[in-house]
Amino acid sequence: MGRPDLNRRHFLAAAGALTVAGSFGFAALGTGADALASDADTRVRYWNLFSGGDGYNMIAMLDAFRKDHPGIDVKDSTLQWGSPFYTKLAMAAAGNRAPDLGVMHLGRVTGFSPGRLLDPWDVGLLAKYGVKEADFNPELWRRAVIDGKLYALPLDIHVQLCFYRKDVLKKAGLLGDDGRMVPVTSVDEWFDVLKEARKATAKGLQTIGFWHNDQNFQWWFFVAFYTQLGGTWFDDSNTEVTFDTDKAVRVLEFLRRHVADGYANPGYGGGAGAEQFVNGAPFAWEGNWSVPVFSGAELDYGATPLPPVFGSPATHAESHSFVLPHQANRGGAANEAAHRLAAYVVQHARQWAAGGHIPAYTPTLSTAAYRELRPQNEYAGAMDHQATEPKVWFAGSTGILAQRVGPVVVSSTTGSAKPEAAARRMKGVLTDLLGTKNPMDGRTAAQGGAAA
Repeated sequence: MGRPDLNRRHFLAAAGALTVAGSFGFAALGTGADALASDADTRVRYWNLFSGGDGYNMIAMLDAFRKDHPGIDVKDSTLQWGSPFYTKLAMAAAGNRAPDLGVMHLGRVTGFSPGRLLDPWDVGLLAKYGVKEADFNPELWRRAVIDGKLYALPLDIHVQLCFYRKDVLKKAGLLGDDGRMVPVTSVDEWFDVLKEARKATAKGLQTIGFWHNDQNFQWWFFVAFYTQLGGTWFDDSNTEVTFDTDKAVRVLEFLRRHVADGYANPGYGGGAGAEQFVNGAPFAWEGNWSVPVFSGAELDYGATPLPPVFGSPATHAESHSFVLPHQANRGGAANEAAHRLAAYVVQHARQWAAGGHIPAYTPTLSTAAYRELRPQNEYAGAMDHQATEPKVWFAGSTGILAQRVGPVVVSSTTGSAKPEAAARRMKGVLTDLLGTKNPMDGRTAAQGGAAA
């Protein structure tokens, strides 16, 4: 799912898993990797990192594929989320023990030494099974292309959202005639909304939970608002840092104000936002993977992309994507079946959307079934306003960039560092990383061939 707090992540996802599964009429527990006899014509080994609600959805989709393709035996393995998954996948690819199909966050693909640890997709074979470039958001597809070859097949984008309680906002006069939160187009308007919402908030609850102590979430929020300001990171050749400290200060001051003005209460801890939202707090900034949890709690709520307080809409987005881990002799029936499986799952992503993710396969977004999903239909437009990390080897979900810069953002948000000093530190980290070699292949960002 892309979130850092594994224990809480698993708890929340599991809490919503039965609701997600039941809403689509499939069993909460699928048959899994050992359900089929191994007498199929072709076997596909598939590694993923999906647990909790995402895991239930993926199992159901794999079981549907097995039913429709009895000649293909899918042996799926779910590995530990985060760095352990990427380490094991890299070792398997380097040692010629890689599975036929894997999953990665799209932002991590550039750093995974495409061409050495990843094999490119056969776009002709994908087209044979109904998936082609025209079916995807152009920017999302471009991010999956490295040195002119497609190295990732996007399954979704998962985004940071502004969840809001309709009952509290109605009391505060902040719901429009359409039953959605009033539009916000500036910093002042946003804090006016928080001010009015606080008046309608029950005693003992904070106004907004936004993970003020968490390095990953604070970094994701920074990326979103910095992108709204048109901020850049590096030049096209990845040889110079173009990070704008003035724009960074504006974003850091904005994030800090939530705590300084008392809307986010440091005493509740960074992870209390979702729980407080369930209990009646008006706002929570969370990833879209919280949709099954809030829906399972039967809340009257909505969800929008992060507010466009700096004018241009942009909300942080990552993507779960299928990849082909390197095999010395890739090809043949197993490789073709891997293409077929990935294409099938991508095209049947309405089930996946139940977990809150926005399907990458754009024909799904236009279907009546998807338009009926709430609150997914309220934030589907985030596909066209993605704020992503730079396309360099050290970026990507919970990658080195987040590990190095995220704590700096937190220090500013929580008040232990001045925004100006934090912005300078961030630029220093970016400068240092730009000259650092990727341990996967010994090349810097400028040498990595990351330009599409």
